[in-house]
Amino acid sequence: MACKKDLGNYRYHSPAEPVISGLIDSTVNAIVGDSLIIRPGVSLADGDPAKDLFFDWDILVAEEARADHYTGYPLRIVYNLKPMVREAKLTVTDQRNGIKYFYKFKIDGGTRFSKGAAVLSVDNGVTRLSFIRPDSSVNADLYHALHNEDLPVNPVQLFAKPLAYQENTVEDYWVICKDPAKQSVIIDGSTMLRKRYFGEQFFNPPTPMETQAFNGAQGVPTGIVNGKLYLSITSTAPFAPDFGKFSSMQTGNYYLAPFYSRYNFFFGFDTIRHGFVTFDGGGNFMGSDYQVVGTAFNPANIGAGELLFMQAIPSVSYAYYKSADGNVYEYTFTVDMSNYDLRTIKPTRKRIFKGAALLTNNSRWQRSAVDIFYFTANDRIYRYNPVNEDLRPLDANFGGKKVTMLKLSTDGNTLTAGVDGSVLLLDVSVGKNGVVTGRVDGIPGEPVDIVSRK
Repeated sequence: MACKKDLGNYRYHSPAEPVISGLIDSTVNAIVGDSLIIRPGVSLADGDPAKDLFFDWDILVAEEARADHYTGYPLRIVYNLKPMVREAKLTVTDQRNGIKYFYKFKIDGGTRFSKGAAVLSVDNGVTRLSFIRPDSSVNADLYHALHNEDLPVNPVQLFAKPLAYQENTVEDYWVICKDPAKQSVIIDGSTMLRKRYFGEQFFNPPTPMETQAFNGAQGVPTGIVNGKLYLSITSTAPFAPDFGKFSSMQTGNYYLAPFYSRYNFFFGFDTIRHGFVTFDGGGNFMGSDYQVVGTAFNPANIGAGELLFMQAIPSVSYAYYKSADGNVYEYTFTVDMSNYDLRTIKPTRKRIFKGAALLTNNSRWQRSAVDIFYFTANDRIYRYNPVNEDLRPLDANFGGKKVTMLKLSTDGNTLTAGVDGSVLLLDVSVGKNGVVTGRVDGIPGEPVDIVSRK
């Protein structure tokens, strides 16, 4: 309403509206752990977008009833949200007049971690977790980039927790570290985001907690913590929250070395008794309550020393033991695992290990399905056949760098070795002596363990 004599000579000036192109109502693809850069086209007819406009970005995290907020142009972040389609909004503020403009879009978060390899390494005392993509590019120090914190120190194992009852799958990665001040962590295998700290894997976490070794045989994890055997709870449905959690330790007067096997019963080495011990199928500690057939050595007590490597299997088993007399002995035996009520060990041979002089305090070991052993000695890898004691260095040349990691593929044809800054693939198939067939650089520090996913 206005006065009749008002001639309507108002001079309105309608401000130019920013023009945003390539974003409105679109879906932007994002990869968890990768850089996400959103750079829509921006124009402003009567101004300078760089000076006159301010940009606010909001990504809805509905499952946590919050939104992640960022400012600036373009949006440039490391995307660290669980994979799913998310609502997002760009708010553009014209700083000349305070007018706000809203533009909705979506972000489809995915993951590229289903194929590749996760690598655990130590870089000047700092634990790093990186990921090698199928094209051999490296997301170095990925854990720190996603969480802005360092992992615990003294890493010993990168354990791939399988899906329930499905061996050779990866649901989570357990970064197992011997750090008295900081818990090991569990990482989502799809997103590489921290899922929880390791204490949450227990109903009643032990204090203190020294995590030592874990095994995913039969698709359900078991482990050694504080020298004691821990079993997973499997009495609930596999999708239940408590499935796979650790209950109380398996009681008994023992302290296990970090090498054990699980078949119809559990088989390990007790550092208190200096001998092999068993647990029944339910995990009850049976000690040296087994039958012994043979006199090559006493499996219940082989004398004071240190177990360097052991892999007990249903056929011929081997253990390499540094005795208090200074020698490294090779113990050969068989373990009858067909009936855990009649557990039987058959010692067949004890002899000085031919490669003892080559071993170092940090030697790494692997055993193939055809009883070929590989071990590291500073900057070399040796192949050893216990049947004829054939001992030879592999062809691979590491340029004088110490080999800090060794992993044999399930088919026994490829060795993955780690040296400072690199991971290398060695061909050890029939007729090949460890020639280097592939190399990935850019690993921060010295590799400790690797888990490959194909």
